[in-house]
Amino acid sequence: MQLKLPLVDNNTTDIRKKNVLSSPKFGGSCDIDSKPYLKELGIEIVESRQPIQFTSNFGEHVHRWAPYIQGFSSSFVQSILDQYKNDYKSPVILDPFAGCGTVLTQGKLNGYKSIGTELNPLLQFIADIKVNSWDVSPELLKETLSSIPKNLKTPAPEFLKSENQFNKGVLKNLELLKGGIDSIPAKTKEQTKVKNLILLAFSSILIDCSNLKRTPCLGYWKNKKVADNVPWILMEHKIQDICKDLEGLQVKYKKNIFVESKVLLANAMEYGHKHLFDLIITSPPYMNGLDYVMNYKIEMAWLGFTKEAKDAKKVKDSLVVCDNVSKGLIKTFAQLNSKYTNSWIEEIKTNIEENIKRRGNYRRNDMPYIVHKYFDDMYKVMSVVTKSLRANGRFILVVGDSLIADVYVPTDLLLAKIGIELGLTIEKVEKARNRRSGQVRNYRLRETIITLKKEQGMQNNGR
Repeated sequence: MQLKLPLVDNNTTDIRKKNVLSSPKFGGSCDIDSKPYLKELGIEIVESRQPIQFTSNFGEHVHRWAPYIQGFSSSFVQSILDQYKNDYKSPVILDPFAGCGTVLTQGKLNGYKSIGTELNPLLQFIADIKVNSWDVSPELLKETLSSIPKNLKTPAPEFLKSENQFNKGVLKNLELLKGGIDSIPAKTKEQTKVKNLILLAFSSILIDCSNLKRTPCLGYWKNKKVADNVPWILMEHKIQDICKDLEGLQVKYKKNIFVESKVLLANAMEYGHKHLFDLIITSPPYMNGLDYVMNYKIEMAWLGFTKEAKDAKKVKDSLVVCDNVSKGLIKTFAQLNSKYTNSWIEEIKTNIEENIKRRGNYRRNDMPYIVHKYFDDMYKVMSVVTKSLRANGRFILVVGDSLIADVYVPTDLLLAKIGIELGLTIEKVEKARNRRSGQVRNYRLRETIITLKKEQGMQNNGR
């Protein structure tokens, strides 16, 4: 399992520049390209600018325990809870893509029962610890960290022993720190929670200790300087932050400490919930080429969730598809007789295929079927969770649209269309912010909040 970064091919780079400059989407906008889809749906997109990205969470209690750059902000989740507090006095909440647990954490701060599913084992671990460790004694947490031995060593994962990832002195200290953590006993529930909080803290400092950065994709940081003793310093600071938050939680949110919050290691495309939910709040993976497994493979390997490349591949192939999955997976999907589709998807697939042929060079020739599989995956998720939505409940999705091979993909409107097919109504579609295309930088995209509602008496529609 090697961390590889793409080599620069000047010829390929020149072709890409030429394709960008000759792109029919150069200087274009999703506002224009969305019009036919909006007309068919009979809706408009409302401007609703707000800070929706996770970055604002870095200073927020509990949310700051583990950075997750792809998540959304706690303030956004709180705005949703506030918006519907008169409709649902004590809502039960679901997040089918729980990530690092922003929705569940915010729900618990409000005293609401919540459940999440997450298929990445590292993120499921982080989210579970964030919502189920509020009763841990801050004094015991500090005492446990300060008392761990500093002469035990847990070897780093083999692929991380290159100085490309960690300087030798830093790596040695990380191995000693991990060895000390591994020696912490976990015979009681309290000891287990303490050890897991320390493991969470350890995972959260790894990128800062490395020669890497995540903005949002994982890559090398040229000339980054990291002192040998940084792991111990950052670990101390992280535990101090967690202890401060625990002290506040145990005073201000004492009544909420044992409010039920579950984070299940489960596939949202398949998992059938026993509970009914008033609010489903989530942000599914975007169709933007971001490899969610690759982006966290450093932490996943250090914490033992993956040991070999095949472990990471197994997780990746189970997730809602991204454009870095194996060609074999997409080939198998393309040959399936039964898969979700609609007229929009088929037209988009045809246009992408034609544009790839016109260009003569594209990163993946099977991109039409990657796009198709994304919506097939999302149909499965939406079909499953909609069945668990109460009458008058709301399904709120935050998602971004895409530009792929000069073809506009209105991801938000396509998901709204799927919602209609599943018996939901579109209550509103709001634009939270503008985005830029990764391919044609001056093509304007958007990030959208889709609110779907299950009206009283509506039946679920199956495939």
